[in-house]
Amino acid sequence: MKKILTIKDIAQRAGVAKSTVSRVLNNSGYVGEETRKKVEKIIAESNYLPSATARSLSKQESNTIGVVIPEADNTFFGEALRGISEIVDKNDLTMIFCNTENNQHKEQKALHMLEEQRVRGLILTPTADYSSPTEAKQLKRVLDNLKVPVVLMDRRVENPQWDGIYYDNFNGGYKATEALIQAGHKRIGTITGDLRQIHGRERFNGFKQAIFDNDFSLNPRYVYKGDFTTQTAYEITKKMIASGEMPEAIFLSNNLTSIGFVKAIFEARMELGRDICCVGFDHVDTLDILNVDFSYVERDTINMGRMAMQMLLDRIEQPMLPRREHIIPAHLVLKGSEKKK
Repeated sequence: MKKILTIKDIAQRAGVAKSTVSRVLNNSGYVGEETRKKVEKIIAESNYLPSATARSLSKQESNTIGVVIPEADNTFFGEALRGISEIVDKNDLTMIFCNTENNQHKEQKALHMLEEQRVRGLILTPTADYSSPTEAKQLKRVLDNLKVPVVLMDRRVENPQWDGIYYDNFNGGYKATEALIQAGHKRIGTITGDLRQIHGRERFNGFKQAIFDNDFSLNPRYVYKGDFTTQTAYEITKKMIASGEMPEAIFLSNNLTSIGFVKAIFEARMELGRDICCVGFDHVDTLDILNVDFSYVERDTINMGRMAMQMLLDRIEQPMLPRREHIIPAHLVLKGSEKKK
């Protein structure tokens, strides 16, 4: 197995300065022909390979892309990473992936680490919307220090200065709720996402607008405040069942919320479409495996990953492009859980 050869190792073997080796490795700047041949001969004849990291340090850049996401255990982000990876591989790049677990401290730590690695570009799904001036200033400072193109994916921040690709969360929530209304339901509720985050508020606002546009009144008792996690949705649903006062139908704000809701419903030996109806946000593979006819707002997350990475490549190649923002339309898939059987 070949060892990694640093610029210092090559310089010592050739009896030249590290800057000379750097010029040979990167084919930049003047190097005498005899010296060049000597350095190249050492590399060719030895059982070593030049270090890609050393090369990147000499050039102040690398072929590495940084990707920071908040939930590694969420299939949504797993699929997005697949899409990013496809484009990374096609362009002979490498990827460093960081999971923040929706923790701003971990996010800051990941971004500082990527700065040290001299990544060539960054795809970031923020842990928060950075709506306060202090938080916004902090995020800008950290991203500016990276000195590389940045694409925000899935979650926007207040007053973004970077390229971004997002789904139409408002219309997703609107269409899901409208489907429940068109199915004939009157008492319609929702388990919200984290309303401290923009995409959580957008989905909730879409839900409310559909209610108002159809001359319904919003019953506060049927608005259950969740946080996009399975456990919270599970506990909310158990309390909702125990109260004896359930809505006829409910809009679920993301895939993890749907899983927690369905788990509690099944534990209570209730049936979707008979005891309560629902439409979720995002596809849930597990429900397909269980042959549950679950209606949902579909998002092609693999393709979103591809698009985010291509947007980043465009920015790397054309730094002077105007800031771009792409909104992917919401698509409703109705499989039966939205209506009574």
